[in-house]
Amino acid sequence: MPSNIQKRSVGFLTGLAILMLAVTARAAEMVYVPMGSDDKIVIIDPLLDRVVGEINGIPAVHGLAGTPDGRHLIAGSLQERDPDGGLLEIPDGMSEADHASHHQSPAASANTAGPTASIISIINTTDRSIVRRVVVSGPVHHVAVSPDGKFAVVTHPDQGMISVIRLSTYTQVAAIKTGPLPNYAAFNQDGTKAYVSNAGNNTVSEIDTKSWSVRRNIPTGASPEHVVISHDGSKLYVNNVDDGMVSAINLERGTIDATYAVGPNLHGIDIADDGSTLFVASRGDEKLVAIDVDDGSMRYIDLAPEPYHLATIHGTGKLYVSSAEAPIIWVIDQATLAILAEVQIGGKGHQIVQSVGG
Repeated sequence: MPSNIQKRSVGFLTGLAILMLAVTARAAEMVYVPMGSDDKIVIIDPLLDRVVGEINGIPAVHGLAGTPDGRHLIAGSLQERDPDGGLLEIPDGMSEADHASHHQSPAASANTAGPTASIISIINTTDRSIVRRVVVSGPVHHVAVSPDGKFAVVTHPDQGMISVIRLSTYTQVAAIKTGPLPNYAAFNQDGTKAYVSNAGNNTVSEIDTKSWSVRRNIPTGASPEHVVISHDGSKLYVNNVDDGMVSAINLERGTIDATYAVGPNLHGIDIADDGSTLFVASRGDEKLVAIDVDDGSMRYIDLAPEPYHLATIHGTGKLYVSSAEAPIIWVIDQATLAILAEVQIGGKGHQIVQSVGG
C-alpha cells in the first residue's frame, strides 16, 4: 500500500501534469500578430482582447501561419540575406513591402530567381522559443501550412516562386515557379492542392501537393493578392487589388462564378464562422465590408485609418482587423459589425493567426 508521502507525490505530479496541459492549451488558443520591421510577434488573448506577450528576435516578420496542433508557428521574414548569409539591411524609413518592391526587377517578374535568401523561423508556442531556422530562396511575403501539418508553403514575390518546407525535417523540398509576384497561398481542405495568387499576371496557380507541380493557372481580376477558401471547399475567394473586386472561383471548373465590387485597394479577406459571410478590408476607402456570398448583398462600416489584415477569430464571434496606419487591432462583432474594442499593439500588424489546436 502506498505511503502518504507517495500519495502526495502522485497527487502533486498529477496536478503538475494538468497544469502543464492547461498552459499548453491556453498557448494554443492565442492570436499571433507579426509586427514587420519591429522584429517581433505580438500575442493577444482573444478572450480578453489584450496583449499578453511577445516573441522577439523574428526579423522583418510579415508572413505567419500555425500548425494544426497549435504547437508551432511558421514565421517568414522579408529581410534579405546575400548568398554568403549576411543580412542586407532594410533602409531606415522604408517599409518591408516597399523594400521588396524596390528589389524587384524585370528578371524577377519573369520568374528568374535572384541572388538573395531569407529565413523561416519555426517557433514553439508553449515556451516561445525558436526551434529551428530554415534558409529559403528570397524574402517571404505570406505563409500557409497544410491541414495535416506536414508542409509549409511560403511566397517569394520578387522570385516569382514559392518554397515548400517539410516541417518534420525542417528542410526545403521544392521550389515552384508559379508566376510573377506570387502573393498569398492557401491549401484546400484535404491538403491535396494549394492555391497561390500571382499579382503580376492576374492568375491563381493550382498546385498538386503530391508532385508539387502547377496543374493549371486560373484567370482572376486585376492584381490578385489575399485569398481564402470557402468552408465547403468549393470556392476560392480572391481580392483583386487593382480593380477593387473579389472573385469567387469555382475550384472544380476553374472559372469565376461571381464577382463582388467592393472598393479600392483591397487587402485582408476571411470568412465568418457561419460560412456565408465574407469579410473584406477596403483600405482605399477605409471600410470593412461584409458580403453575403449567397445573394451578393453587402454591409459595411467605416474603419479608419486604413483597415489592413484581418482574421475571423473562431469560436468567439469576433473578427480582428489591423490598421496600416495606426498601432491597433480593431475587435469587430461578426454579426453586427460593431466595434467591440481596440487592442493597442504598438505597430503595424500583418498576417494574423489564431492558433486553435492543442
